[in-house]
Amino acid sequence: MSLPTRIGPSVRTRVQIPITFDDGFSVTAQVVTFAGLSDGLEHLALVLGRTDDVPLVRLHSECLTGDVFGSARCDCGPQLREAVERISDTGGVLLYLRQEGRGIGLYNKLDAYALQDLGFDTYQANTALGFPEDDRDYTAAAEMLTALGIAELDLLTNNPDKVRQLTELGVTVRNTVPTGVHANENNVRYLQAKADHTGHTISLAS
Repeated sequence: MSLPTRIGPSVRTRVQIPITFDDGFSVTAQVVTFAGLSDGLEHLALVLGRTDDVPLVRLHSECLTGDVFGSARCDCGPQLREAVERISDTGGVLLYLRQEGRGIGLYNKLDAYALQDLGFDTYQANTALGFPEDDRDYTAAAEMLTALGIAELDLLTNNPDKVRQLTELGVTVRNTVPTGVHANENNVRYLQAKADHTGHTISLAS
């Protein structure tokens, strides 16, 4: 008697969605859903432009406050906007990962904001709440890339941990392409903490 073969993560649905940002930039993305991801979450891939060559890929962690409400406490919204345009220009994929608050969830992220108002930086606040500085695991991202047939990529990021994790998961990161620095008076301390704590390649004017 033969045992059933385990089916790994696979593409579930592909649908075209026209996307328009507040500044008027618009593009049509092929939005891809997946079945069988190891963490069971509803992550998305946005395929943008032609992907015949080695694609430009961004791993973007969900940020309701920044992506939807335009919060200036972080750089997530501007990074999302930048990534969509840059990837659509060169061809590639944006993985939209359901990892709110570096993986600690929306309510806990807002609790961390309350601690930041008392003087903690973004990493100190997470650990004070009993969480790791960064609780994100990119196994599902690697699974999504495999399901899309992507084994080698250029990674749009300032975060060396994304490069490290993808490499350990068997994805070849050919080049690391830095994002812009989206600093404002409300997020400069947050950006400095990312550079100091986790080696993000962010250069802030002194």
